Amino acid sequence: MAKADRRSTDSLYIKLRPGKSVDNRIVSDDVVIDLDADGEPVGYDQHAGNHADAIAEALGYLHQRHAA
Repeated sequence: MAKADRRSTDSLYIKLRPGKSVDNRIVSDDVVIDLDADGEPVGYDQHAGNHADAIAEALGYLHQRHAA
């Protein structure tokens, strides 16, 4: 089982729900999903270097939704 090395990355972490990450799955070179003890996703890490525009757009959308 591969573990992701995220010590020095340009990434965005999205917390999906409360819970402690005890494992992860590497989905692609740019996406790692964190899993809890039951194997359920608790968050994911998106490498920003290749997706900066999409991440900026998503953050803008979230800002607009929560500012209203």
